[in-house]
Amino acid sequence: MKGSQPEGRIADNIVFFARALRKAGMRVGPASVKDAIEAVLTAGIGGRDDFYWTLHAVLVTRHEDHATFDEAFRLYWKSRELVEKLLAMFSPVAVDNAERRKPRAAENRVSQAMFEGRQDGRPPREIPEIEIDARFTVSGSEVLRGKDFAQMNADELTDARKAISELRLPFDTVATRRFKADGSGRRIDPRAMMRMAARTGGELILPKFRSPREIHPPLVVLADISGSMSQYTRIFLHFLHALTEKRRRVHAFVFGTRLTNLTRQMRHRDPDAALADASAVVKDWSGGTRIGETLGEFNRLWSRRVLGQGAVVLLITDGLERDHIEGLAQEMERLHKSCRRLIWLNPLLRFDGFEARARGVKAMLPHVDEFRPVHNLEALADLCASLARGSARDVDPRRWLDIGAARAA
Repeated sequence: MKGSQPEGRIADNIVFFARALRKAGMRVGPASVKDAIEAVLTAGIGGRDDFYWTLHAVLVTRHEDHATFDEAFRLYWKSRELVEKLLAMFSPVAVDNAERRKPRAAENRVSQAMFEGRQDGRPPREIPEIEIDARFTVSGSEVLRGKDFAQMNADELTDARKAISELRLPFDTVATRRFKADGSGRRIDPRAMMRMAARTGGELILPKFRSPREIHPPLVVLADISGSMSQYTRIFLHFLHALTEKRRRVHAFVFGTRLTNLTRQMRHRDPDAALADASAVVKDWSGGTRIGETLGEFNRLWSRRVLGQGAVVLLITDGLERDHIEGLAQEMERLHKSCRRLIWLNPLLRFDGFEARARGVKAMLPHVDEFRPVHNLEALADLCASLARGSARDVDPRRWLDIGAARAA
């Protein structure tokens, strides 16, 4: 038994396991690895659950890392589900009768970190050389930026989510009525001057200055999750999660036949866990839509809570109202007057021949400040630039109203 040195094998496996956790995004340092090895050797391995919680107690220091650790432990320590997956991959003739499950949070990221480098030992694949004329071709990244979200496959959607997390997010600020100490400010700060004078007994009074405090305005998102908007809303939630990580006071609401607040779920640091929690809370994905009724509920229950200090509202919907449009224009007008800026993101603008013919679109369009597409990465990049610098002339909603009026005449 001594010749096999089981302690050495356990230590090596724990080191490799910690290395996989680090690649998956967890903060695991050499000291934590040493403590984990000592804890396992001291406590022993009485069972799988004991081993799991011993490593968990040492290596997991943040709540958001629990899902990553759980998925890495399941993959690395030879679970039964992994064996079934391997058998299914190497036996294509076998019938897969296993019950399909939803992907776990952090599963893709941990799997890539776990099996990274396993392909290096294989012989290189011979690819025939083909001469092509690349003068009229574009790069893959350019194609991805201009491709519609609804036309992307699974791999392209994964690349799109990664590109969204790398977008240059808007740095827009508004001045408040509060002040901060500023040596180069233009306003005299009498309170600071008196406090400084009190320290010296009034013998020395030095001028102090202040300037208005600037903050990020609240960003409120109202996203349609009906059947025609489900694909675009799911992608936009990744963009919203990236915004939530970089700035405070980001509020997320989704609506179909009812209004659901996802602000708390989107604050989770792990994007996979955030989207999983959001999907669990929402009960009306890919159903119908009642725009007027849900906007009325937002104006009645949430408007005064979240629309303050120059809030910006992003309304994501195609404007195809299911019910009657009576009251829709009134609710849109109330929403517009409650915020500093109302931006309507409509994926139907991806069509060149789009016209504001639908009754819902006609009722909503006069009460928005900007009318933008939201169907690809370029549209999201333009939105970020717009939030940072201001609106442009080509997204003025009056342009679409004038076109519709001219064609009607």
